[in-house]
Formats: sequence, C-alpha cells, structure tokens
Amino acid sequence: MTRVTRRAALGALLAAPFAAPAIASPWRPERPVELVVGFSPGGGTDIVARLFARHLEPRLGAPVTVVNRPGASSEVGLTHVARARPDGLVLGVTNMPSFVTVPVERRAQYGLDSFAFIGNVMTDATGLIVRADSPIGDIPDLIRSALAEPESIIASTSGIGTDDHLLLVLLSRATGARFTLVHYNGAPQQRVALMAGQVHVNLVSVGEVMPNPQGVRFIGHAGTERSRFAPEVPTLRSLGHDMLMYSERGIVAPAGTPAAIVERLREAVQETAADAATVRSFEALFIEPRYEPGPAWEARMRATQAQYADLWRRAPWVNT
Repeated sequence: MTRVTRRAALGALLAAPFAAPAIASPWRPERPVELVVGFSPGGGTDIVARLFARHLEPRLGAPVTVVNRPGASSEVGLTHVARARPDGLVLGVTNMPSFVTVPVERRAQYGLDSFAFIGNVMTDATGLIVRADSPIGDIPDLIRSALAEPESIIASTSGIGTDDHLLLVLLSRATGARFTLVHYNGAPQQRVALMAGQVHVNLVSVGEVMPNPQGVRFIGHAGTERSRFAPEVPTLRSLGHDMLMYSERGIVAPAGTPAAIVERLREAVQETAADAATVRSFEALFIEPRYEPGPAWEARMRATQAQYADLWRRAPWVNT
C-alpha cells in the first residue's frame, strides 16, 4: 500500500488547477415581460405604464409589453398579477389609493401580501374639471350648486375607492354637499361622458387633464401646492378645504418571486426612474416623477392601508 505523506498531499493540492467559486449571472428575462394595467388604454395609469416600459426595456434586456385588464378599480388587473407565476415575467402597475383601499372595502382577490414591491415611480395630484361652457366656474360654485340642489350635480370617477372617488367623498363630508356619482373604467370614458353632457364634473389627475385641456375648465386639485404644470389652478387647501389626494403609480411582482429577480427588477426600475430621458418624458406629459424604493414604499403602503381601514370602520365610503 502506497503511503501518502502530508508533504505529498499538500504538493498535489497546490499543483491542482484552482477552481473559482461559481458566481450566478444577473437575471435576465427569457421572454417579453408583461406589464399589467388595471385600467383602460389612454388613461393616466396606462400612459405612465407605456412610457416607463419603453425606458425599462433596455435595462432589462427584453421587450416590456403593456397589457390592459380593466375593471373593479384595478382589482381585475392586480388579481391577474397576484396569481401569475412568480418568475419576473408578469408585473403590475399599481394606482393609489385603490391599491390599498380595494382590500379594505371588500373581500378582494388580492392583498398587500400578494406582491413583491419593486418601486413607486411617480405622483400626480387629483383634480376636478368641468366643461369650458359649464355654469360651474370654480370650486365654490360647485359646492354652492350641490348644496342648493342635493345630488343634482353628476360627478364621474375612475372607480370606487380610487383617488378620484375618495377626493369627492372627503369634499362631500367636509362641506355637506351631496353629489350623484358615476364610476367609469378610466379617464377617457370620463372625458367622453363630460363632453356629451352626461356628467357635470370629472375627477381626474393633473397628468390626465393637461395633455388635452381643450374644451374643459380645470377648477382645482388636491396637491400640497400649485402644480408647475397648471400654475393658475388653485389647490383645495388654498380654498379652505384641508385635504390632499394623489394618484401614485408603482410596480409590483407576484409574491414569491425569487429574491435575485426582485433585486434585479428593483435595480432596473430605479435606474429607469433616475434616467434623464425618463424624467423628460414624464415632464413632457405633465407627470411628476418621484421614485421610492420598494422596501420604503411597501412600509408606507401598509401604514396608509391601516389609516384607510380606520376611516372605513368609522364611515364606509362605498355607497357615497
């Protein structure tokens, strides 16, 4: 029997070729990525998704296709994302506050635990518009009309629990004005109804109004300050109504998506949001870019949902 000495064993080890530890390659989509929007084409959420998808593609190294699945204040689209295979190939665009209010006001098919939070990418103050020839000249006119003839003013929103709907709920509760609400699946349908005289006022975001302001009068919005895109339009706060409301859009993946894929998606979304070309594209469409990393965004959404849950327990808004 051959005896192997310690010296011989050490020599053999040193003579053997060095094997470097395996390093995983960064994840790259093997097929086009589906970016699901829970509202109709042409609305604010759809516009943001299509713009962002175009800038995101080169950073992911794959096409990003926007797919519209409207209905139930975005519940249809987000449920599709929540049930998708967690492989990074199906992502969803969220819209605040319906993202957190839908599971509060009904037994929704998704919850915040259904998703991995990639990042929030923009914010857009919620406002009110009337036809340019409307006798309603401003917010005080609107409130006076609704107080004088309760439920005579027909107002449209993009769905129950959306920023549009909740802003009108807050305004009604603060002033006592009562409106008749009609809910649509997106801003384009709201605009058609307004111009046809089927409704008197639309609740829509700044970014949905300013690209096409012809034929309408923008009478106010619920931002913290006047928008640089519509500096002549007053805030509700400046008119004595202390309320804020924004539409925010972010990107989520199904829960259970591997950590390496989530991190790669977060990197790509952050890079895209910070890119000067993306910022210019947003601003050209009157949209305020505002990136928030996934973990911080998730924490804020959970805290915000708790606040809405408390509001719901005290005064449900579904029938208002």
